[in-house]
Amino acid sequence: MRSLPFGTSVTVSPTATTTSSKSCFSPLFLSKKQPPPFFSPPSRASHDSSLSKLGACRATQVVDLFPTVSPEIVVREARLEDCWEVAETHCSSFFPEYSFPLDFVLRVDRLVAMLSGFSVPAGCRRTCLVAVIGGSVDDTLLFGSEDFKIGGFDGKFCLNRGYVTGILTVDTVADFLPRKGPLRQRRTGIAYISNVAVRERFRRKGIAKRLIAKAEAQARSWGCRAIALHCDLNNPGATKLYKGQGFRSIKVPEGANWPQPKTSPDVKFNFMMKLLNTPTTA
Repeated sequence: MRSLPFGTSVTVSPTATTTSSKSCFSPLFLSKKQPPPFFSPPSRASHDSSLSKLGACRATQVVDLFPTVSPEIVVREARLEDCWEVAETHCSSFFPEYSFPLDFVLRVDRLVAMLSGFSVPAGCRRTCLVAVIGGSVDDTLLFGSEDFKIGGFDGKFCLNRGYVTGILTVDTVADFLPRKGPLRQRRTGIAYISNVAVRERFRRKGIAKRLIAKAEAQARSWGCRAIALHCDLNNPGATKLYKGQGFRSIKVPEGANWPQPKTSPDVKFNFMMKLLNTPTTA
């Protein structure tokens, strides 16, 4: 974006652009900045010469220090700066009927739960994944340590984090997997997916598939041989999505008391699982 000195007006014609030093005191109307990848940036030489012709301060070139912004969906681990948007995505997807002030209270409650309730037993793993749009292609402006975590969130910060469009939690805690043996021990080697949610205006764009593929890759990195989830029987769209990603329904033995997510007692779940032999393409 070209910077102009205050008091200078610009006239744009189909053939040329001219500037005049006539004073103007009308308010400045700024249009929304579009993601950079949709246009080709000028060369450095032409950029410098155009700036000098317009009399702009060379300090405006500090924008060149910022990384390229991607209009594509990027799936990564959630960071602390994503907390509020993660809570918003969760609540707007699972509790859309709530309105202010209850929706705000619900978001705060969910935020506190995510930050304080992500403790896991020894030897288990849990992480929150987010799909973002408009974030940095690389980690040029990333600060913090990979070893620092709060709850299930990465302790790193980015100055150009993007906008959260979808979320997913994956863990090896096995809270909702059938226990093993007479001592009801936790099952190992099986990752579990929960809290899959995509903001309404970003649905049917393949975001959930990208999140699931990333969760599977994460599970493989943890050494898991399978990945499982519970799907609402009254949500045929979700069932179709998971089956398309290779998940298969597992019949619960008659009389068995397998654990299920703690939601409304009227909700019936379908337990699904997938072996992680081969990677799934997004």
